[in-house]
Amino acid sequence: MNQPVTSETYSAQLRRLAELTARVREQRAEAHTWYERQCAAADQAVADATEQVRAAEQELVAAREQQEHVDAEVAHLWQQVRARLGDRRLGGPPAPTNGTGAVDPVLLLTRARDLLDRAGQPGELPGSVNPLLALCGVAGAVLAYALGTGARALGVGYGGDLAVGMPVLALVVTLLGPLIGLVPARVLADRRHAVLGPRPITVVLGAGVVVTALLLILGR
Repeated sequence: MNQPVTSETYSAQLRRLAELTARVREQRAEAHTWYERQCAAADQAVADATEQVRAAEQELVAAREQQEHVDAEVAHLWQQVRARLGDRRLGGPPAPTNGTGAVDPVLLLTRARDLLDRAGQPGELPGSVNPLLALCGVAGAVLAYALGTGARALGVGYGGDLAVGMPVLALVVTLLGPLIGLVPARVLADRRHAVLGPRPITVVLGAGVVVTALLLILGR
């Protein structure tokens, strides 16, 4: 036979129900908060991933543009190398190699361009060609002296005003002998893709002056 429910038992049941209801409400609030945090974290992760994809696409476009620029510059520099070497058998430019590290290709191209520019600039004649330069000066002096001797002989042969003017002209031509030696010296420098600097000019003129002086002394 069921016992009647007293007021104390009913009140205890109500309190217990209220406690359970409050606990369920707290747990539901915690679950809702956790769900909102998870959704916010997921949205942030999606936004971050989208931004990373956008940045990667921009880097890819920039990398492709740089690659096209580098390929064009490499082809241009390779054409210059083939033109400098004069060898048509070199073919196309070398293929890129792996393992170059983080070296900037633009920096490498700049160095290669500077190296080609320096290689294309003519240098000064080496000291080993000084005997040839001196020979140029000697040849110029001898040639000028021979022309002067011919001019004097021509003046003596025709007589008159030529006999007076030709010796003066012959002396001027003879004195210009060292300068005449610069002509073959310049040809020598051009063949060696070099400049005729102060030192080679001094060698040519020095040898020409010495030989001219000796010829004038011996010709008296």
